[in-house]
Amino acid sequence: MAVTLFGSKKEPSAAPAANSDLIKDTTTQAFVKDVIEASQDVPVLVDFWAPWCGPCRQLTPLLEKAVKAANGAVKLVKMNIDEHPAIAGQLGVQSIPAVFAFKAGRPVDGFMGALPESQIRSFIERLAGKGAFAGSVLEAAQAALDEGDINGAAEGFAAALQQDSGNADAVAGLARCYILTGDLKRAEQTLALTPPSKQTAPAIVSAKAALDVARKAEASAKVDTRKLADAIAKDPANFQARLDLALALNGKGDSQGALDQLLEIIKRDRNWNDDAARKQLVEFFNAWGPTHPLSVSGRQRLSSILFA
Repeated sequence: MAVTLFGSKKEPSAAPAANSDLIKDTTTQAFVKDVIEASQDVPVLVDFWAPWCGPCRQLTPLLEKAVKAANGAVKLVKMNIDEHPAIAGQLGVQSIPAVFAFKAGRPVDGFMGALPESQIRSFIERLAGKGAFAGSVLEAAQAALDEGDINGAAEGFAAALQQDSGNADAVAGLARCYILTGDLKRAEQTLALTPPSKQTAPAIVSAKAALDVARKAEASAKVDTRKLADAIAKDPANFQARLDLALALNGKGDSQGALDQLLEIIKRDRNWNDDAARKQLVEFFNAWGPTHPLSVSGRQRLSSILFA
């Protein structure tokens, strides 16, 4: 509910402090720079408030939260109309809280009253585009995945896809969630959503590699690793047994063991079976991701073998 400006009783209070470069307080003198000029680059929301306004204290934190979540898609400028009434008067503001959206130096939209967070986010999406919140949602989803919360991560990646159906990171993230739960068919269906222009995006390449590795792991789930190890002990040059053992070990969670077997093949005969060991190693690196400790150490060991 909006509070009428005229005839209201003032109650001393303080405005919430700006917490990022995306959010600032402005004055009449700085309005042109902070709003008119800044809105040439990104949309700027102007929050007209006053210390005595209860609904303002409800709205402003929600505005700040939404603007931060939009991750640079919009900015927020707050103006205390008690100290700087001129701009509000020029815009015909008669009740607060009042929010005006500026683009290209002009007011293009706005609302009055303390809206719920969902409506504020919808307002920002109208202004900045459907993908305005994709970045923050993706970060939360990836954090959940890193912490082992697969369900939470899947929900986050799905939400990001609702905002931006062609987002490669969201497609890849959701596919990885399905891979981790063993639902390889749905992982494949998810990766099929990748737009043609983003097929070579690093996240997609990595997710596809992870899917291929998961399929190989599924196929080798019943492989007797002891028999393969015995075969290698009898004949260290049995490279097919080493390759099969590497796939089986990785499928059972022993990625270090898989790495060691493939590197041993390359060390003994780097060209065996049309470079099969190195190709499988590269697929592992792609599936694990470039910053995974095994990818880092594996690439170092591979380089020392190839360029010794």
